[in-house]
Amino acid sequence: MKYFVVFFFLVLSASSFAQTITPSQKVTGYIYNDNTKTPLTGVNIININKVRGAITDSKGYFEIDVHPTDTLHFSFLGFQSLRVKVTNDWIKNKVAKIFLTEKAIALEEVVIRPFNLTGYLEVDSKTIPVNQNYRYSISGLNSGYEAGEYSPGAFGKVLGSIFNPADMLYNFFGKKSTELKKLREMKKDDTVRNLLESKFDRETLAVLLGIDKKEIPEILQRCNYSESFIQTANDLQIMDAISGCYEQYKVLKKK
Repeated sequence: MKYFVVFFFLVLSASSFAQTITPSQKVTGYIYNDNTKTPLTGVNIININKVRGAITDSKGYFEIDVHPTDTLHFSFLGFQSLRVKVTNDWIKNKVAKIFLTEKAIALEEVVIRPFNLTGYLEVDSKTIPVNQNYRYSISGLNSGYEAGEYSPGAFGKVLGSIFNPADMLYNFFGKKSTELKKLREMKKDDTVRNLLESKFDRETLAVLLGIDKKEIPEILQRCNYSESFIQTANDLQIMDAISGCYEQYKVLKKK
C-alpha cells in the first residue's frame, strides 16, 4: 500500500508539472512598408525571450516559435525597429499584419583621406598606422582579453573591474546573469547568428541583453578590448567578446 501511495503521488506530481509547461506554438504574419503598403523582404524577427529568429520571404511572410507574452523584435535596414508582445489572440488567430515605418535619415558627407605615399618602403611603413592589438590569455582558458601595446596591466585591469563592487562591469555581470545566459542560445540559432554577423549597430544585442546600446562599448572597454575592435567588429563578434568575458568572470569568481 505504501508503494502504491508513493507511485500515485509521483504520477500526480508529474501530471501537474506537465500542465504548468505551456508547449511552444507558432505565430505567423506579414510585414509591410507602412508608407507604400508593399511587403518587406528580409525583415529580421527575433523572439527576445527564447532567442529564436526568423526572416520574411518575398511576400513579407514569417513564422516563429513563441509562448504567450513573449516579445518579438522586428528590425530592417532603413526602418524603425518595432517590438510586439505575443498575445493569446494572435496565437489563436495565427496570422497578423505588421507595418514598419521608414526612418528619415540625413546622410552626412564622408571625406576619405588617402595616405600620402612616397614610394620608399622604409618611409611609408612608418606612415601607415598598424594595428598593435593583441590578447592576454588567462592560464587554463582558451581565450583571452585583447589589449593594446601600451596596456601591460590589462589582466590586472580586468580583475579590478570584475571584483570591484563600484565598477560598471561588476554590476552588469551580477545583475544580467539571465540575459547573459542567452548568449549561448544565440549561438545555436543560425538565423540569429547570420543576423548579428551582418549588423554593426549593436541594437539587437542591446535588446537581447536588456541594456542601452551605448553601454556596450563601456562593457568591452572594461573587458580591455581595444577601441579599434569596438568600432569595427560586427555584432556577432561583439557578442562573442562579451560572452567570453562573462565566462571568464564566472571562472575567476569561483576561484
